[in-house]
Formats: sequence, C-alpha cells, structure tokens
Amino acid sequence: MHPHDMSSASPWRLAERAETMNPSAIREILKVTERPGILNFAGGLPSPETFPVEAMRAACATVLAEGSTIAKPALQYAASEGLAELRTWVAAEMAKQGAHVSPDQVLITTGSQQGLDLIAKVLLDKDSPLLVETPTYLGALQAFAPMQPTIDSVASDDEGVQPEALRAQLAASPAAGGQRPRFMYLLPNFQNPTGRTMPEARREAVLAVCREHGLPIVEDNPYGELWFDQPPPAPLLARWPEGVIYLGSFSKILAPGLRLGYVIAPPALFPKLLQAKQAADLHTPGFNQRVVVEVLKNNFLDRHVPTIRALYKSQRDAMLAALGKHMAGLDVQWTQPVGGMFVWVRLPEGVQASALLPQAVEAGMAFVPGAPFYAHAPDPRTLRLSFVTSTVAQIEQGMAALAKVVRAAAGGG
Repeated sequence: MHPHDMSSASPWRLAERAETMNPSAIREILKVTERPGILNFAGGLPSPETFPVEAMRAACATVLAEGSTIAKPALQYAASEGLAELRTWVAAEMAKQGAHVSPDQVLITTGSQQGLDLIAKVLLDKDSPLLVETPTYLGALQAFAPMQPTIDSVASDDEGVQPEALRAQLAASPAAGGQRPRFMYLLPNFQNPTGRTMPEARREAVLAVCREHGLPIVEDNPYGELWFDQPPPAPLLARWPEGVIYLGSFSKILAPGLRLGYVIAPPALFPKLLQAKQAADLHTPGFNQRVVVEVLKNNFLDRHVPTIRALYKSQRDAMLAALGKHMAGLDVQWTQPVGGMFVWVRLPEGVQASALLPQAVEAGMAFVPGAPFYAHAPDPRTLRLSFVTSTVAQIEQGMAALAKVVRAAAGGG
C-alpha cells in the first residue's frame, strides 16, 4: 500500500503535506484537563471577564439597525483586503508605535493564525529553511509545517534570540551548501510560551544581524497591548519596514471568538498575500469587521484595555508570589513576565513535565508541558502556566498542588 493511502478500503489518498499535520499538542492536553474541578492553567485563553459584551451587543444592534445603510452590506460579501475603516484604524494605531504604514499594506485576516498560514503559503517551498526562537509558538510551527520547510531554531535566552548565535548560524549555512532562510519568526513581546520580552538593545542587535544578512522577519505581536507597567519597545516593523511582516490581533483586547487579525506587509509582498487570502476564504467575515469598527469608535480601547492590564497584572503577581512561596527549597526556575499571559517554568533535574502532568491532574491542577514548543531538542523539564483565567485564590491553590507533586517527583517527599 502507498504510504499516503488511508486504508486499503478507502479510495482517498492523502497529500504528502497532510502527513506533516498533527493535532495541536495543547488542544489534546486540554481535553484531559477539562475534568470538573480541575484548576486549569494550561490554555492560552484570554479571561472571559475581559470580553466587552455590552459594547458588542450595542455595536451589533447598530450594524443591524432597520433601515441602516450598513445593515445590508454587513451581511453581504466584502472586499478581500478588509474593511477600509478597519485598515485605516490599524495603520493609525501602528503610527502611534512609530511604524508608519499605509492602510493599503494592511490585510484583515481571520485571526492572526490565518496570517501565519498565508505567509507560509506565499514564502515557503518544500525544504525551504526558516528560523524560529527556542522555544517558539506551537501554532506557528503547525501553520508552517504543511509547506514542509526545514525549521531551525536559534539559541535564545531570557531576552530572546541571541544575536551572535544567529550571526554564526547564518554564516555557517552557505558553507554547508544550504539556502538562506526565507525568514525568521519572532514574538518580541510577552512571548508565547515563555512570557519573555526582547528589550531595546536586543531588538537593535538582532535587527543589525538580519539587515547584514538580508534575513527578513515575521513579527508576531498578539500580546503587545497586555503590558503591566510600561509599553514594550517599538516594534521591529518600525525599525525595518521593508524587511518585516507584522501580525496583529483583536483576540486578546476584544474577544477571540471574533477571529479577527491582520497582516501588515511590504508593498512588494502584499498582492501575493491578498491572492492567498482570496483563495483561502474570499474575505474575513464583514459583519465581524463592521461590529469591531463600531466598538472601536470614541476611543473605546483606551478605556477598555487598561482594565485588562490591571486584572492580568494582579493575577501575574499572585502566580509569582505563590511560586515563590510553594517552590521554596526546590530547584525550580520561572520567568518574570512584564506583560502577557504566561509564566514559563523549569523543573528540577530528572523531573519531566509530561510525566508529571497526570500526577498534577490527580492533584487538581493542569499545565502544558513545554516540549511541543521546541522546533528541535525539546527541554523536557519545561512547562507553561497561564495565569489569566484563574482567580487569585485558585492560583494559590494550584501552585500549592503543583509544588506538592514536584516535591514528590524530585524526591522531597
């Protein structure tokens, strides 16, 4: 039987690329953790408390108002590029961060996850090399995999990609007979899964290497507005507009169920991304776009997003305090995120996160093992905790349960 044949009785034959598709390790784990009573720190979900239900309800009513000039267009097919008002809003927001782009460079996508898919289709061939951080966002690895690229990871530390490691890697690739990487995929702000942020000096150093070697960057920024004390440094897009594709999202600042994101691309690339978008789904739901434009009026986000930041900061503080309290005396390390949704934990020598998960679930809490976030050589001692969907009391209880199973696994009784 051919390796892509589904079964001897089936007339269907899978494409080679389908062999590279696997279930999301996180979504599979979430099924295990959905037992009643489990304190779930596994999912990377925004807190439902932050969803602006009343603003959405009012916006929907406005968009659908009888006799409204926008009601019928809102339910009709729309432009593949996205709603002009929304593209203009995105360009104006980017200008506030020092990235001056035209609305004509903004492509509205069905979540920023679709942006990753479109970028993969347009920029990757089979065996095309590309670079990612260590570790990186699992959903990006999934989006890139069907194009069958060669994914290499670059040594990274608490500030992100290490510039000298990147330079050495790029210098070595032609000598080895390889192609130049098509791009490097980065999450500079409050990264998923580690929560780390690239500081100003690191951004400049990494960009210097990328410019030197002509290595483009895909900058993914779903969490950038979720800062706690001060905004992150200016985006990479502001520093090298012709060399950066930028991905943004409304999922974390409004609601993920809208599936609304955007890609900002250099003019030379935009037409091909648009063609890929047309082939994928014609356009992102026009109704959702119009509702969001309505919600965004009168500077709604200036009032709404600070409430999200305050909530998440209190939950971050609770998790760091609980880890410090309950992990005392254990060789456990964790990140200190200054924004976003995640804390990254490294367990003691000899304790593997995947083996610990069933014991943690038995103890009443769940996390995501870190191994799936690595393109190569996963660290089995790592795990990701999300703090944003739990109360302070639940965080305290969950970290106590985690520490108890870690202590037992490490031989501490």
